[in-house]
Amino acid sequence: MISLPTKTLVHLFCSALWLAACVNQRVFADDLVTEYFAGLDTFQAQFIQTVIDSDGEQLQRSEGTVWIRKPGRFRWDYQTPYRQLIVADGKQLWTYDEDLEQATVKPVDEALSSTPAMLLSGFRPLSDVMTWRQTGTENGERWFSLDPKQPDSAVEKVRIGFENDQLSVIEVTDGFGNHTRIQFSQVKRNQAIDQGLFKLELPPDTDIIGESP
Repeated sequence: MISLPTKTLVHLFCSALWLAACVNQRVFADDLVTEYFAGLDTFQAQFIQTVIDSDGEQLQRSEGTVWIRKPGRFRWDYQTPYRQLIVADGKQLWTYDEDLEQATVKPVDEALSSTPAMLLSGFRPLSDVMTWRQTGTENGERWFSLDPKQPDSAVEKVRIGFENDQLSVIEVTDGFGNHTRIQFSQVKRNQAIDQGLFKLELPPDTDIIGESP
């Protein structure tokens, strides 16, 4: 079984969530990225995630559902190729592997301690940690490139794509050349989300690694 690239996924999410928090930037009115994320409160979608290594070999293809609520709450429900949940409640980050009957828990700040994790907090303006630009249109999608200013092996390059002004793709390349792509569909933006989704209910016999609250 190929282990899920949880760290990569978290940084992908951080990239989107940090943008959502950047409401104090001076930006142009036609800046689609800032306008979209600054007005984002909740996000729900189906997704397909593929991971390709530096040699072009596909390591994994996963499918599931994601729910996001600002600030700092999300739930990635992986349904294939095996069941796994990644849940953040604003304070703790949980990863639950159903097959292994095992869960890990860390404080969000500790789990997201590297430079790309600044994207989640929103404490620093985008211009401090990233340079970004629109790179053109491909297959009807408008693409933007975000490049970290400081070297970091976790995230080397981030690209996000919009279709009809709706977020449709997030891509990340890490320092080892691995490429992760998440394609969204059936997107629901700023609709009500059950708060219970951001609380992970575990079976009583689950092996928990880390200090649970």
